[in-house]
Amino acid sequence: MSAPITIQDLDEATATWISEEAVRRGMSVEAFTRQLLQKGVHLEREQAQLPTYHDLDPLAGTWSEEQANEFLSAVDDFEQVDEKLWQ
Repeated sequence: MSAPITIQDLDEATATWISEEAVRRGMSVEAFTRQLLQKGVHLEREQAQLPTYHDLDPLAGTWSEEQANEFLSAVDDFEQVDEKLWQ
C-alpha cells in the first residue's frame, strides 16, 4: 500500500466540485480523487510520449515578403461575399 497524499491549499471551487461529483457518482471523495489523479497521470504520460516532429521546420517563415504578398493577392477573392448566394 502506498503512502497517503495530502493536497494542501486546494481552492474552494475545486474542493466543492470534487465533493459534489463524488456524491453524484456514488463514490467517496477519496475514491473519486484517486480516479481523477490516475486519469490525469495517464493523460500526462501519453502526452509526454508523443514525438515532436521537426520535418516541416525548414518551411516555416521561408516566404519572402514578395511571395507572401503574391499569395495574399491570389486568395483575396476568397474574402469577397457573393450576395446572390445569401438570398
